[in-house]
Amino acid sequence: MGEVVNGEGYSVASLDDLGEGPGFRKVRSPLGVTAFGVNAVVIPAGIESGRHFHDEQEELYFVHQGELEFVFGDGEERHRVGPGGIVRVAPNTVRQLRNVGDGDAIYICVGGKDGYVGRDGRVPEGEQNRARPIAS
Repeated sequence: MGEVVNGEGYSVASLDDLGEGPGFRKVRSPLGVTAFGVNAVVIPAGIESGRHFHDEQEELYFVHQGELEFVFGDGEERHRVGPGGIVRVAPNTVRQLRNVGDGDAIYICVGGKDGYVGRDGRVPEGEQNRARPIAS
């Protein structure tokens, strides 16, 4: 495992910096996230999570690696999601995740409540907000 790098107003880490093996890799505390919950999860092939729901927290899942099957409600609604897939789940929706691929599946789950902040990004004084080639 490496280490989390914390600078003034930022943190940088890799999945390996946050743990090893299957299971939850806590992201929020090591990186100092305070506005929402966030975890990375590694699920071995053939493993499924328990069914669960939340009282208040909406969740967003991003599949980084592998293939997950999301099972909703009573199990009739199922969706397979591969790398790059994104799934939003309302708090009171019962959900379960299953690794239906051949290797480890890795996903990031972000949870929160109370809505969208809105576009509040600003460009530093004297700069323009534009895409440009990276200077070498």
